Amino acid sequence: MIASLVHAYTPLIFWTGVGALLFRFLPLSFPRFLGRSLYWVGVPWQIFSLVRETDFSTHVGIAPAVTIATLGTGLTLAWITLQLLIWLRTEAKPAWLGAIESWLPPMDRAAQGTFVIASTIGNTGFVGLGLIPALISTGDLSWAVFYSVTQNLIGTYGIGVLVASHYGRAEAQSTIWTLLRDILTVPTLWAFAAAYFTQSIAFPAWGETIVHSSLVFVIPASFLLMGMRLIQLNGIASLKTATIPVLLKALILPSLVAIAVAILGLNYDARLSLTIMAGVPSAFASLILAEEYNLDHDLAASSIALSTIAILATIPVWLLISH
Repeated sequence: MIASLVHAYTPLIFWTGVGALLFRFLPLSFPRFLGRSLYWVGVPWQIFSLVRETDFSTHVGIAPAVTIATLGTGLTLAWITLQLLIWLRTEAKPAWLGAIESWLPPMDRAAQGTFVIASTIGNTGFVGLGLIPALISTGDLSWAVFYSVTQNLIGTYGIGVLVASHYGRAEAQSTIWTLLRDILTVPTLWAFAAAYFTQSIAFPAWGETIVHSSLVFVIPASFLLMGMRLIQLNGIASLKTATIPVLLKALILPSLVAIAVAILGLNYDARLSLTIMAGVPSAFASLILAEEYNLDHDLAASSIALSTIAILATIPVWLLISH
């Protein structure tokens, strides 16, 4: 397990460090340009490649159903927690709240959107699919692959875009038509459809090379963006504000999934795969969506960093309770 963690985290640490070093030599507008480039080109390219490799004939029913239920549960938990925090700060104002004020996230509209996304959507592609092959016994990755594809399609670029579009605008400007327009113009959804309907068409060798080379560019670019945003954070004070969304994403949500998949009677690999996918760190996509929709990129970067540290402690727990 240690070797798989090192294998998964080495490129993350390397490229994030490079991004932090490069930031001082680049224009201040470059991180936003990089984030928007990933949103419109990089991520659709990666999804196109992933979908063309996915066999949709197996586990079509259970894995996507568990993923959608997990997303719905995560969204509900995040929304209830957010409303509770707003009520405590604006109406109840208990005396003890001052003692934990530094651990609470900002509550402006942009931060609320980032809070919900960071608490709900995980990094199933870069971290989840990087870790699970070394942890399961049969080598059956279909559970993890279906979870990742479903989350990207319905979670990140469905629910995530709706939340980002709603909180990225003034409340009066967030109408059903603007939300519908933003969903219909998500490039990743078009990339999914194009890949799904061309699965049976063989590309020439050079075409397949281009499709599969997405990982060479997209993952390092995402880590570079992460490094550029992390270097702008206010140290431990910024990480403390991410504590609540990380507790929801890295501990409470996967615990509920572990209980649910045990009740369903799934085998060990399926239980472990789905539990770990539910508990992977907050998605890099939350940072990309923050750049595209003007959400709180400091809270997004803090949540990613803190949840990435947290998974080092939680994976042994998921291994233990999945037996």
